Amino acid sequence: MSTEQAPRLAVRAVTKSFGAVAAVREVSLDLHAGEVHALVGENGAGKSTVVKMLAGVHRPDSGTIELDGRALTLDGPAAAIAAGIAVIYQEPTLFPDLTVAENVVMGRQPRRSLRRVDRPAMNALAAGFFTRLGVAIDPDRPARGLSIADQQIVEIAKALSLDARVIVMDEPTAALSPVEVERLFAVARALRDGGAALLFISHRFEEITALCQRVTVLRDGALVSSDPIEDLTVDEMVRRMVGRPLSTLFPKRDVPAGDVLLAVRDLGRRGVFSEVSFEVRAGEIVALAGLVGAGRSEVVRAVFGVDPRDTGVVRVGGRELRAGDPRAAMAAGVALVPEDRRQQGLVLEASVARNATTTRWRSLARFGLLLGGAERRAAREWTARLQTKYADLDDPVSRLSGGNQQKVVLAKWLSTAPRVLIVDEPTRGIDVATKAEVHRLMSDLAAEGVAVLMVSSELPEVLGMADRVLVMREGRLVAEIPRERADEESVMRAATGQGAAA
Repeated sequence: MSTEQAPRLAVRAVTKSFGAVAAVREVSLDLHAGEVHALVGENGAGKSTVVKMLAGVHRPDSGTIELDGRALTLDGPAAAIAAGIAVIYQEPTLFPDLTVAENVVMGRQPRRSLRRVDRPAMNALAAGFFTRLGVAIDPDRPARGLSIADQQIVEIAKALSLDARVIVMDEPTAALSPVEVERLFAVARALRDGGAALLFISHRFEEITALCQRVTVLRDGALVSSDPIEDLTVDEMVRRMVGRPLSTLFPKRDVPAGDVLLAVRDLGRRGVFSEVSFEVRAGEIVALAGLVGAGRSEVVRAVFGVDPRDTGVVRVGGRELRAGDPRAAMAAGVALVPEDRRQQGLVLEASVARNATTTRWRSLARFGLLLGGAERRAAREWTARLQTKYADLDDPVSRLSGGNQQKVVLAKWLSTAPRVLIVDEPTRGIDVATKAEVHRLMSDLAAEGVAVLMVSSELPEVLGMADRVLVMREGRLVAEIPRERADEESVMRAATGQGAAA
């Protein structure tokens, strides 16, 4: 690939405003055939708006989008698909009641006579894409119930089925394990080598340096720079994104461990996990690590009572919690920030204020009535502390960027002043500056005596924040590694079955 060649896709001085808010201001970038081009910036920098303009969801107020030198008018997603632009969004957009294969070839199903859908051919097409991706997903199973990782794989297969010349990947690896990320990268490189132009959006700098050839940086809706990857260091990328140097991403404080606040004994759920036992003490941050599918999220959901458990005991502060009773967990001072914020953490059409205060409605109500003023005042405190960007607290939370939606979920639970905080992928889809703030909050909470249990697929986050690392594999707890002995090799050896058992 040579940047002296004409670009496959050119974005020329595009501007997009929503009311008085200018989301993107005269942004330009070029995507070349045979190139993976990174687009980076903080949440709210304008990345998602650029992606939605390429997808035909939004039309620019000014500026042009050109494909192979020809100006495009993208007046809807169908026009973008017809032009050869495929977008893999940060959040999966599957039809849950259709099969996996129907989602992959939606609108392009093979037909028999009388225009009947040829299901065997459709399933074979989808199976071929999954084979290319190196995954085993049954094309005939319903999409409902798929993990986030599998939903993302289906989205990728959908994009591959379009045979697109331009592929936009918006945080495609956010919920994937390291093995799955490398498998995706192998597919991305094959697409690149086949002449496709890829736009890759990620907050993980190790992914950008491993995959991309050029990096474009946005800040506050405006273009900062666009340079070859070899001309940039990670520190320089961070400085351009946030407008200042970032001292440290993992501000972990050394805190003496106190009394046991969370004790889990022989927890089990048939076919999912078994014989899981651990403790988390006041002032500790304990990480549950392992590959996607190891059972980490299922364990913390059972601890909180969202999912049932068949065996085992959960105690908070020495008192046993009833199984399958989230209200009892909340009353005991347990908070759960879930992995899937859109499905499990938010009511998307409700306001920012309503979402940020759902855990406190009883305390905010007067004579059984929830007053809007009290709701907004309560919401404003934690959304301000987390530096959440929104136009108005009464706006639907669906209008916020993915990272700002995650901040609202965090605000909802942190406002309850929990004794035990369970966070499942707390920084998924969050920019580097906000990651540092979330990590600082976790460290501060631990210093105040909160017991923190964290599930994370990002090894740097696990190693940077955890006092102890608990590694799960195939539904079992297989290793416990103290902070001073934890490194990437020891965690991955245990997660893949190569390390010593706990």
